[in-house]
Amino acid sequence: MASSLTKDSVTPGTPGTEKTFFGHPRGLATLFMTEMWERFSYYGMRALLPLYLVAPGGLGLGAGTATAIYSVYLSLVYLLTMPGGWFGDRVWGPRKTVAIAGGVIMLGHLTLALPSSGTFYAGLGLVAIGSGLLKANISTMVGQLYDGPDDPRRDGGFTVFYMGINLGAFAAPLTIGTIGENVNWHLGFALAAVGMGLGVLQFLIGSRHLAPHSSAVPKPLSVEEKTSTLRKAAFWAALAVVFYAIVGFSGHYTLNWILVPLTLLGVIIPVLVLTNIKRDKSLDRAEQSKMSAYIWFFVAAAVFWMIYDQGGSTLSLFADSSADNSVFGWSFPVSWYQSVNPVIIMALAPVFATVWLALNRRGKEPSTVVKFCGGLVLVGASFFLFLAPLGIAEGGHKAAAMWLVAIYFVQTCGELMLSPVGLSVTTKMAPVKYASQMMGVWFLAVTAGDATTGLLSIAGVDLNKTGIVAAEATLAVVAGVAIWMYRKRVKELMGDVR
Repeated sequence: MASSLTKDSVTPGTPGTEKTFFGHPRGLATLFMTEMWERFSYYGMRALLPLYLVAPGGLGLGAGTATAIYSVYLSLVYLLTMPGGWFGDRVWGPRKTVAIAGGVIMLGHLTLALPSSGTFYAGLGLVAIGSGLLKANISTMVGQLYDGPDDPRRDGGFTVFYMGINLGAFAAPLTIGTIGENVNWHLGFALAAVGMGLGVLQFLIGSRHLAPHSSAVPKPLSVEEKTSTLRKAAFWAALAVVFYAIVGFSGHYTLNWILVPLTLLGVIIPVLVLTNIKRDKSLDRAEQSKMSAYIWFFVAAAVFWMIYDQGGSTLSLFADSSADNSVFGWSFPVSWYQSVNPVIIMALAPVFATVWLALNRRGKEPSTVVKFCGGLVLVGASFFLFLAPLGIAEGGHKAAAMWLVAIYFVQTCGELMLSPVGLSVTTKMAPVKYASQMMGVWFLAVTAGDATTGLLSIAGVDLNKTGIVAAEATLAVVAGVAIWMYRKRVKELMGDVR
């Protein structure tokens, strides 16, 4: 939680020392609000997306196609964090990149608000691009507010920032979801644009409180690099335009011409990035060993996110068609289920942190490997739990809303075991040469998981069938047990990292 340090106890010259935000540099308030509004717009649109895609008043697509589009969109958001970080490091600097990213996201939501299927996909693309640019750079600016990694307020600052994420994620489905489902879909998307607009406005007003070097470009491109990059980008853009023009004018274009390449990229790029790092001859033996261990965590995380992120697609579509979305006779919009995860995170994150500290003092805190195994087993258990409402629906009845709440609860407990640990182990095991890139590599695990879901949907696999759900649940549990069985070997590969 927030540090209780006062103005007099902080290091002189630290940005924002003249006034504080819960004992932290004042710039944290700017970044907190920016991220809160960005997450408000992102999660609000995300809660509406699969429902709009299948709704008769929306695009009226099949559940498989809707899941594929949703999964591809999520995979792109996380895939684009790597080039987003590159832009912050080499082109615009973090502050300018975040400001531009917010504008792109707002434009994307406004495009989604237009009542046209043609502009809809362009809007999705803009939101994905803007989210990738923003996500990679705003956390960097949070770190820049503090006097180096040893500043005692640093961890508390990131905790406060994380609460902003979950506040936005909690409020979004309750407002944007309600308006989108009950009033007008496009009005809901427009409300997401308003939220992002408020985020951009307060970021521009409050940017004077950020660290001065957040405006600097850490490693600016040379003239030669800039020319080469523009030339390559122009070549690939022209190639894509020509290719899709030929496909379109020949009358062969379908949505799969976009979905299939993007899902394949979501699987191939993570593999290529990890392979490139692993084969780097300049890494010493210890770094090579840690990367071998990290691949275990990466694959485990990909399996986890493949199942976890279906909470917004497979589970949401099931709730829309086969659940009794009411409590004590009071009905609520399907999109409200997406508020369950953030509220549970806000309630349980302090509990998990307290438990880990208590166990640590007794020398009994589970290792990183064991926590990962627990996260995988829990997300697998959530889909075994999903078999119950599926069975109820197959019997011709509506499944109770609390079945879905229970599934989200189990998944969130799994997230609290795996996600924070994954972020931590990524920074600890990163080779020095790739220190600034490894957080983007961690996000590629989400990309790989969501892209796999997209490929299954494109292939015609019905993810709401009992057999498929049971197979995914079994995969997660088996993966968790397998890593647990080889935990000693993984610990050896990790070297001095614990």
